[in-house]
Amino acid sequence: MAKKEVIAKVKLQIPAGQATPAPPVGPALGQHGVNIGLFVSKFNEKTKSSPGIITPVELTIYKDKTFDFVLKSPPAAVLLKQASGIAKGSGVPNKEKVGKVTKQQVLDIAKAKLSDLNTKDLQEAAKMVEGTARSMGLTVGD
Repeated sequence: MAKKEVIAKVKLQIPAGQATPAPPVGPALGQHGVNIGLFVSKFNEKTKSSPGIITPVELTIYKDKTFDFVLKSPPAAVLLKQASGIAKGSGVPNKEKVGKVTKQQVLDIAKAKLSDLNTKDLQEAAKMVEGTARSMGLTVGD
């Protein structure tokens, strides 16, 4: 079988299990002629186990209007907000701290994100997550 010709790659961040044809999904896929309803139902089916968590998705759209998509792990900031119990990060993270996460929580988030990061070393991944935590105004401790 010949390779399908790729016409577009689209990256979206959608709440898991809650995709709808409304923006941002509808316009992003509609301009390429993709069956939006089919994508929405497949995405919601695959992500129904963690409803509401922001989930990045990478769509590959082919010339014959078919598509494939790959789900990524939620952004580190979303996982850190969940772990620390805060609604949003600090506006001035170097002066105003808004919460705290433990080293173990950082390690757990790093394990969850490891496949999507540009390292395969868990300690390096933990350093990346710690950096994100600090830039959000979270303190990392025991």
